[in-house]
Amino acid sequence: MATLLRKVWESVSNRSCSNSDSATHRATRIADASSSTITTKSSSLGALFDEIPLDILVQIVRLVGPKDAVKLSCVNRAWRLLVSDNRLWMYFLQNHHHDPWDSVFFAELNLRSGYPLQTFPSQTGELSFMRIYGQRSQVPGSVIIDGGSGYCKFGWSKYACPSGRSATFLEFGNIESPMYSRLRHFFATIYSRMQVKPHTQPILLSLPICHYDDTESAKASRRQLKEAIHTVLFNMNVPAVCAVNQATLALYAARRTSGIVVNVGFQVTSVVPILHGKVMRKVGVEVIGLGALKLTGFLRELMQQNNINFESLYTVRTLKENLCYVAADYKTELSKDIQASLEVPAEGWFTLSKERFQTGEILFQPRIAGVHAMGLHHAVALCMEHCHTAELTGDDAWFKTIVLSGGTACLPGLAGRLEKELHEFLPPSLSNGIKVIPPPHGADTAWFGAKFISNLSTFPGSWCITKKQFRRKSRVTLIW
Repeated sequence: MATLLRKVWESVSNRSCSNSDSATHRATRIADASSSTITTKSSSLGALFDEIPLDILVQIVRLVGPKDAVKLSCVNRAWRLLVSDNRLWMYFLQNHHHDPWDSVFFAELNLRSGYPLQTFPSQTGELSFMRIYGQRSQVPGSVIIDGGSGYCKFGWSKYACPSGRSATFLEFGNIESPMYSRLRHFFATIYSRMQVKPHTQPILLSLPICHYDDTESAKASRRQLKEAIHTVLFNMNVPAVCAVNQATLALYAARRTSGIVVNVGFQVTSVVPILHGKVMRKVGVEVIGLGALKLTGFLRELMQQNNINFESLYTVRTLKENLCYVAADYKTELSKDIQASLEVPAEGWFTLSKERFQTGEILFQPRIAGVHAMGLHHAVALCMEHCHTAELTGDDAWFKTIVLSGGTACLPGLAGRLEKELHEFLPPSLSNGIKVIPPPHGADTAWFGAKFISNLSTFPGSWCITKKQFRRKSRVTLIW
């Protein structure tokens, strides 16, 4: 094996000295070779290598790794065809890349063209994964800020998860005069905590979906907010900006481009229909006036009624996140003994019983908490009926995938209960094929959706707006 590789390296060295182009640059010009075959008639791998079965040669190339594989492609046409095979680079992306392969595959197939997304995504045979591997390795790291309505998550696109989080002290939907200073303070704080200068990296910003309607007033509000955010960031000398709403990013994190996203936010829960990455505001975004804050407050009331003493709302939130769940059948659960305990640092042990499932039940029965609003299943069903009536595509499959997002949406049992309620509430023509997906990455789902985009082989060009483009007042498609 070593002798064979040495002879290949000798050939690589001789050829690379007489060629001005780098091996990486050559790789970007190699066409997809998935349908090509290597024959001795057109070109030879070399006297020693022509006798070796092709599958063994592929195993050898796998062992040498992606960087040396690119060098091998410079030897001759036969080696180039062998090395540029898509299956080889799919293997490298699976085993030599920091992102999960299924996420890479989804993103490159569906998102690489930028926004608006292509109605018909790229086919595998149309992509050169050798080129994609090389481009992804050169994509600059980006700052990702998931500006949630309750908590903000931030970090580097190359990291496995957010590096920091803090309470969001900004209402993004507010377009009053203090907005510019508040935005600047917000971003300056995040950059300070990340210890990075704004001018060094692109930024991908996730925002709660706001100004829900498709009215002219709502459109104007979204435009003003967009202008304010871009103005602040470009005045801070950020080189490129991409702003996408949380619902769309959560959908991408679930490896979907169409569906309904149920985002349980800090104060409200929104039901957002999305087709090919675009929010279908004309169909209608349903909003329920309760969110994580209301659930935490209701658990606090239940604990006070049962004489469970606590020091702070943080304790209540900790108990909600660790002990509470959504019952599959509320009435049946009332007759069960489901007592459980948890130790909260600096506060001691707490024991909850029926409070564990009564807290999440207000998503389906808001009246229990004194909230006059429709239940979550009713809001999702209404959204689905509107999607069906709109007849935006040839079938109804696109809106039958429902993705949950938000920290409170991580309550165990929520996805199963919502799916069950929808099957019982909707006619079979609409309920057949429904799939409810729990938050794919927990409370950080939107952040991971942003990570998919920021690590694309075509980023930042296909998704971002630069300072120069913004100042020329070029048309920027509002994604959120």
